[in-house]
Parts: sequence; C-alpha cells; structure tokens
Amino acid sequence: MRTDDDNWDITESVGATALGVAAMRAAESRRPDALFHDPYAEVLVTAVDSPVWQRMGRGDYEDSVAEALTQLWSFVVARTLYFDEYFRAAADAGIRQFVIVAAGLDARAYRLEYPAGTTVFEIDQPKVLEFKAKTLAAYDGELTVRRRTVAADLRQDWPKALRDSGFDPARPTAWLAEGLLRYLPADAQDRLLGDIVALSVPGSRVALNMSGERSERAYALDRERTRFMAEQGVHVDVHQLWYPFEGRNHPVDWFRQRGWVVTPGDPREVLARHRRDVDSELTADEMARHILMTAIHP
Repeated sequence: MRTDDDNWDITESVGATALGVAAMRAAESRRPDALFHDPYAEVLVTAVDSPVWQRMGRGDYEDSVAEALTQLWSFVVARTLYFDEYFRAAADAGIRQFVIVAAGLDARAYRLEYPAGTTVFEIDQPKVLEFKAKTLAAYDGELTVRRRTVAADLRQDWPKALRDSGFDPARPTAWLAEGLLRYLPADAQDRLLGDIVALSVPGSRVALNMSGERSERAYALDRERTRFMAEQGVHVDVHQLWYPFEGRNHPVDWFRQRGWVVTPGDPREVLARHRRDVDSELTADEMARHILMTAIHP
C-alpha cells in the first residue's frame, strides 16, 4: 500500500513496475516483427536475479496469464512507439533539452539518436538511478547525448534539483511523463504539471499518458496477473500503488485551459499505423479508455 512519503528500490513497489515495463520492451525487441529495438531493456532485466522478470523479458508466459500480460504488452508497445516519435519530432523542431520525469528504466538517452548539443535529464528515486547507472556502465553502450541524472522525489522540490543539474529554464524543453500520473495523488499531479508549465518557455512541449477508468474484465485480468507474479515471488499489485482516478483533473483539459495546444493520441491508431493488429476486442476497448497526449506551449 502506498504512503505519501514512501520510497522504493528497483525490485519493489513502483520500482518493480518499471522493471515490468522494461521486461515487455525486451520481449518486443526479441520478436521477428519488432516495432522497436531496445537492447538495454534486456540488459537491465537480466541484471535482476529473478527468473520471473527474465521470463517476461523473453515473452515466456504461462497460458493462464497470457491474455493479461499480452493486453498490457500492447499498451507498452503502443506508448513506447508514440513517445519515441514524440522525441524525434521534438528534436526535428529544434529542441535540444529533454526531461524524462520518473525515468525508471527508460533507455531513450542511449538508444535514440540526437542532434549535437542535446541534453537528456532523467529524474527518479536515487536507488532506481543507481541501479541503472551501475548496470549500463558494464554494458558496451555509447551515448550520443549528454545525459544528466537528477536524484529527486517528485513529491518534493524536484525543480531545484533539476536546475542544480544544469537545466536551463530559458531554453525550450521536451518533457516526458510516461506511466506516471496514477502513481501520484490528484493534488500532486496538479503540482507536477504546474511545475512543468512554470519551467517551460514558448516552444516547449510535453507528452504523457494516464490510465483512465477500466472495465471489470480488465480488472479481473489484472488480478490474475498479480496472482501469477505473487506465485513467482514478486508481490506487486499495481492497484495498491495507484491513487484513484476520481477527483483528478483530466490532463487534456488541464493543459488546454492554460493555453497549450493539445493533440490527443490513440494507442490503437499507433499500432495500426505500424501494421500491428490489436490482439482482442478487450484490448481495443481498454486502449480507448487510455489517455495519451502531446501538448505544445505556443
């Protein structure tokens, strides 16, 4: 259960959800028809001495949980593609300063190409950043970008920590908040978005996603996935980590009310554009409930 001042390592609580997303990126990268390649995901997953994460990274699921895991996998693939394209579009627009909020095991600083003079800032809990730094230091990866890590809790004064790490609030910035907002209480979500707006000059942009209200069948699949993980020794129930959807501002409306130009995204359309069929009617329905968007400060 979450508390307002909790913290975590990579194998527990919110950190474990980042590990799960990395495992799904690793599994997608193994497919012969992979829609993206993230070799760092498998490196990060393999570094954790846990057979269940490594099985997920290989796409090796039991039949009893295949539907639950495949549905989540489709979400992860769609949003990964969407945000990769967002990064490329921001670079093409001349932005040279990127901030990944709650970076987790995101490897975009390593696996995407950037124009000269680009800096990528990654904000997350100290233990998560330490794990990623130690793991990738032993891997033969070559950075084409300046990468700056910012060890900070998003519920505290992270803007100061970001500025202290070299962030320039006078330059246009591309912000990314992937898979984050439901892990924050409603008021903390508003503070986070308010801080992003305060640090953004015209020309800046932000991309984010958030799970909305879900169907009862989807919740049943979540419970099945949680049970399977617990049997493997991994005790992570995302619904015990999320804060309620009710009572929070819809991010599309929130940014529009502040004059930003918002373009909603559709994960189903993302997959269709890449010629990947949505695996089931349930997955298509759940994707339609998902919030995906980009906003630009005019």
